[in-house]
Amino acid sequence: MKVVSIFSTPKSLPEHERQKRRHMVARLGIAWLVMMQVMMLAFPGYLRGNYIGTESLAMLDIAIVFMNWISLALTMPVLLYSAWPIWQGVFRQSASRSISINMDWPVALGIIVAFIPSAIATFNQQGEVYFESISMFVAFLLTARYLEFCAGQSARYSQGSIPAILEKERINMTEKADKIAFFFVCVQILLAIASAAVWYLFINKAYAVPVLVALFVMSCPCALSMAVPTASSAARAIFLNNPDLSLQQQEFVLVQTKKTANQNLYGSLIWHLLMAPLAMFGLVAPWVAAITMLLSSLAVAWNSWYLYKKFQNRNFVIGTGWAVGKAVQG
Repeated sequence: MKVVSIFSTPKSLPEHERQKRRHMVARLGIAWLVMMQVMMLAFPGYLRGNYIGTESLAMLDIAIVFMNWISLALTMPVLLYSAWPIWQGVFRQSASRSISINMDWPVALGIIVAFIPSAIATFNQQGEVYFESISMFVAFLLTARYLEFCAGQSARYSQGSIPAILEKERINMTEKADKIAFFFVCVQILLAIASAAVWYLFINKAYAVPVLVALFVMSCPCALSMAVPTASSAARAIFLNNPDLSLQQQEFVLVQTKKTANQNLYGSLIWHLLMAPLAMFGLVAPWVAAITMLLSSLAVAWNSWYLYKKFQNRNFVIGTGWAVGKAVQG
């Protein structure tokens, strides 16, 4: 019988941790609900074009202004409630005067640079708005963080003993991932500012803000931050579900865990690096950037789940040891 799964709720989970989980689900649910509504309200703006007749275009513009006001009102709960952990992270870092690798600063900046121009455009009744990108960004970010949070809870509160070397490897892998994530975010923010400045000064001012928002959204290291926690949680679940693993089999699981963590880390990094030039050239809309962020996070979660799942066949892991021995020797 399985003792624990990678994203399961441990039976020994304290009440205050269960409460945190409920709050995350509530924030996540509101963000997703608003996202779907705002995307629907943004649809008239996608239809606008010079090919539409003058009278029809005037009516469409009136509808767009009305929809923008509704979108602004709907986005406020997302900013003030769903995104509250982000603002808490920013304020907490500011008060302690320290830099944390949770990267709430670039996330907050991405939301701000998208919301302020959108609010101004709504009040002035002209210009582009990015409320759907904001709601998508927050919803997808909270989805990634929820998966990471569940994996972390499963690793911390599941009862049972695991090899001490797993914790040592987790610490080493986390330090490497943190360094890569910090460097990636710094480079991405510089690229966002530089690209927006080039568009504004030399190419087309209208594209400066979309490029800035898209690159800020893509600077969120959600998948990078999930790389190690989800892989190590999968390994912990494997050990807890198979307490009679031999030393050789334990070593094989650790090798596979490190391999999965590296796949998560470098795979998501390569994905972002491939998307960044497209965003710099104005080929990635902010809402598309939010989707790419979600896809990379889901890919990391799936890859870690696959590590856990493929070791559920006890004949493969514990049986004769042939498959394990062959893999280690090879």
